[in-house]
Amino acid sequence: AEKNLKLEEKITMLQQQNEELRARIEQNTVITRQLSEENANLQEYVEKEMEEKKKLSKTNEELLWKLQEEDAASPVKLQSTSSTSFYRCSSENSSPAKVRTLRQ
Repeated sequence: AEKNLKLEEKITMLQQQNEELRARIEQNTVITRQLSEENANLQEYVEKEMEEKKKLSKTNEELLWKLQEEDAASPVKLQSTSSTSFYRCSSENSSPAKVRTLRQ
């Protein structure tokens, strides 16, 4: 009878521990879902930022190209051509905006 009483106490204690562990698992599951959702939102934000950066780089490249074309077409060369030459690169495959992006 004494052994049964000790075993019942142990069962009760183990059941309480089991309930506590289940509650912790539930809490961790909720936190994991929240973090996964936040991670997905952050990844989406990063992708949008990267797209915006690409658009800005393309716009910058186009503007630099227009500046260079205007400088080449103008009868009087101004000192501003020396500032745009900073963005020119020796490689034929690289664009002025790409060089600037790499140097930042």
